[in-house]
Amino acid sequence: MEVLIVAATVLGLLVLFLGSGTWIFAGLLGVSIVSLSLLLDFDLHRTGVVLSSIALRASRAWELSAIPLFIWMGEILFKADFSSRLFRGLAPLVDRLPGRLLHTNVLGCTIFAAVSGSSAATTATIGRITFTELSRRGYSTKLAVGSLAGAGSLGLLIPPSILMIVYGVLAEVSITKLFAAGIFPGLLLAGFFVAWVMIRCVLDPSLAPADQSEGGSKRNLLRVLGGSVIDLAPIMCLIVTVLGGIYSGLVTPSEAAAVGCALSLLMTALYGKLSYQLMRDSLLETVVVSSMILSILVAAAFLSTALGYLHLPQDLAIAIAGLGLHPLVLLAAIAVFYILIGMIMDGVSLTVMTLPIILPIIIAAGFDPLWFGVFLIILVEMGQVTPPVGFNLYVLQGVTGKSLAWVARAASPFFLLMCAAAAVLAAFPKIALFLPSLMK
Repeated sequence: MEVLIVAATVLGLLVLFLGSGTWIFAGLLGVSIVSLSLLLDFDLHRTGVVLSSIALRASRAWELSAIPLFIWMGEILFKADFSSRLFRGLAPLVDRLPGRLLHTNVLGCTIFAAVSGSSAATTATIGRITFTELSRRGYSTKLAVGSLAGAGSLGLLIPPSILMIVYGVLAEVSITKLFAAGIFPGLLLAGFFVAWVMIRCVLDPSLAPADQSEGGSKRNLLRVLGGSVIDLAPIMCLIVTVLGGIYSGLVTPSEAAAVGCALSLLMTALYGKLSYQLMRDSLLETVVVSSMILSILVAAAFLSTALGYLHLPQDLAIAIAGLGLHPLVLLAAIAVFYILIGMIMDGVSLTVMTLPIILPIIIAAGFDPLWFGVFLIILVEMGQVTPPVGFNLYVLQGVTGKSLAWVARAASPFFLLMCAAAAVLAAFPKIALFLPSLMK
């Protein structure tokens, strides 16, 4: 059967099921079942056998246990309001930079991303604290919201990232190496954001007015910096413990997630924030988010298997290879595709739906799947700040009370910075691959 006919049929089914408003996991199951029945004459019994074996295999995948654990760790810290300590700790450290407290958005999101793993959670947690403070002190609302939208997306790239775990499972690459690959690109993107804020505030100092109430003697400065160390110590300790354990090889990502949860609970108890309400709310939210992600993963694995029966990924890879496109031209086309689809679909759904087809094409073109995982996540990040389904935009709309169009305009310079970071990563893949190359 011609590959274009098969591809068009599957694509039409995806549009039909997902366009009707069906839940993502149910839509993926529907596409898989109808495709197998329509194109390969699978009966329901045979389809059920395939689905049950996939569900059983997924339930035994130990690496997936890291997803609910990392989500719970982030929920504990969010409910315990550690973000306010993070803001207090960062504020004195950036006070003398052009842009001053605006940098707490970028640095706060960068640090919190290392214990959250979620873009929306990072944006909401940091945004609720910093936006109120920055508005009260007369900082540019537009630059504050834009930097929050951009930096909040680092929750997908800075490890431990839930999307990295999803990609690692689907692409069958080392999650530990994938975490390591995300560090330098994440810092590069954060550096772009910091540089942009500094440039804007140098050109227009009114965007970040000086707070005349701050300052004081050297002794007072030392006391303030000492307070910063105390405020930042809990989260930095958690980051070092979790990521240090993973990269040293002492624990797997799943074991590190369990250690992180235990340490988060211990810190919450030491600061007097541990309560029945906190435990109940954090666990309920974890169950909801984890169930959504894991059900989509099972449905995506079934879709991947169905596409394998149809030979669609292999046939498309051969067909595209036959076009003789330069690898960078192919990569640019894939990047545009992800940016456009990312405007109407969340990151996890987008990744699990497209990876079975895109990954064989990428590998056939000679790209490293480990590197592509980081590149893909940057592309998915762009979807977090583009309407109409940019999750970070909706989060910030709720935080600020501004219209979605206004928030999108504020985030547009940071979207372009993400494009620049993706281009740099494509030109210099060693940025992502250097740290993994040092690991055994």
